[in-house]
Amino acid sequence: MSERIYEEAWEYTMKVLHDLYKSQNKEDEFKLWFNMNYVEDTIDTITVSVASSFLKLTMEKKGNFDIVLKKLKEITGQNDISLKCIVKEEKLSKDDNSDSIKSDEPETKKKSEESKEEKKSETKKSSFKKHQLLQEEYTFDTFIPGDNSNFAYNASVAVAKEPGKQYNPILLYGGSGLGKTHLMQAIGNYIYNNGGEKLKICYVSAESFTNEFTISIKEGKTNAFKNKYRNLDVLLLDDIHFLQGKESTQEELFYTFNALHEKKAQMVFTCDRPIKEIKNMAARLVSRLANGLCIDLQPPSYETRVAILQKKVDLTGKTLSQDIIEYIAKNIETNVRDLEAALHKVFGYAELVGKTPDLEITKHLLKDVMDSAGAESISIDVIQKVIADNYQISVADLKGKKRDKKFVVPRQIAIYIARELTEIAYTELGNEFGGKDHSTIMSAYNKIAEQIKIDSSLESKIQLYIREIKEYKK
Repeated sequence: MSERIYEEAWEYTMKVLHDLYKSQNKEDEFKLWFNMNYVEDTIDTITVSVASSFLKLTMEKKGNFDIVLKKLKEITGQNDISLKCIVKEEKLSKDDNSDSIKSDEPETKKKSEESKEEKKSETKKSSFKKHQLLQEEYTFDTFIPGDNSNFAYNASVAVAKEPGKQYNPILLYGGSGLGKTHLMQAIGNYIYNNGGEKLKICYVSAESFTNEFTISIKEGKTNAFKNKYRNLDVLLLDDIHFLQGKESTQEELFYTFNALHEKKAQMVFTCDRPIKEIKNMAARLVSRLANGLCIDLQPPSYETRVAILQKKVDLTGKTLSQDIIEYIAKNIETNVRDLEAALHKVFGYAELVGKTPDLEITKHLLKDVMDSAGAESISIDVIQKVIADNYQISVADLKGKKRDKKFVVPRQIAIYIARELTEIAYTELGNEFGGKDHSTIMSAYNKIAEQIKIDSSLESKIQLYIREIKEYKK
């Protein structure tokens, strides 16, 4: 039975947090992601409710429940309190749906056409055969080619239709989120769904390939590894830039490449840059890859971005006004992943309040997404310099191995910010920070990620550093 012991403390806690976020110009974020209602309490548990499962999951991920609980404990002096969250979904009234698209067609005709479309979609979906290593949404039908990717798209289709004949190998390269993995897996899905069910098709990331090879050596199973990869019909190897500096794995891939090429097995590779720009890569392997068809994917044009957004919206079965689609397309010029992030936030808001936002609300919602969309131009050197200057240490100390707190904390913060603002993998980031290994970098990132969940002052400090880094001029 609820005693409502903590109701006043709850209200005061939320007011304090609201004022804090407002002072940091983050009131919109507070209203969205601290949107919870007091329900009841017992001597040691406060129960609150949120409007949807999406909201609950997002708030858990952001650590907002932990922030509230910590502040509650500070205010009440009760360290044994726990916070319980339940979902109370709000039903939409007819008025709430008044902004949905209206039609002049009779309702029965509209429903009939919708039913036909659904059946057509279901038939197409049911005829699709899913390969256990490939994502079924990565097909040529869901890829929107534009001036930036027409060549890559057409070449990929040609490869899929005649694997091992026209272009072998094919190497797709470019920045993160431009569709390399999508096209690679679309090739695999097309081959598998067009008479290739008995073919040995393998999609694997370069990191997984490396780990599997390393384990095979330790366990004395290298023959099994060789038999697996050298007898494939289609090899789809993602992110080969991961192999830089890994001499043994490169050597194994070289022999695998030769074996597959000899038997005319199709090979597709992706990379984040031209193959000749990868450091510490064996010359003979670079030569093999460079002699295939190498295609650069660039960021999509405005018209392509609009088409991509419209396609993504259509695939969800939802609607979005053209002015919002055009606003997103104009302001996010980087890659498809950033476009998807913007859509996810808009649809998340719509699920939250039961109504699609208008353009003005959308602008507020996407402020953070717009800020982060330009992050690819930020270099690790700039991040290191800004953090080193703020902590009054040298960049050498930041990259070094000194374990004093005055060096460890800024080093961890720099690593965290680098992961947030760039697409650099843990291994490569380790090289940028004095040759540290993958696990050390991951540990540093996770430590700061956990701390900012419970320490709003640290989060504010990091946001200040990020703004300084984005505004930094050499």
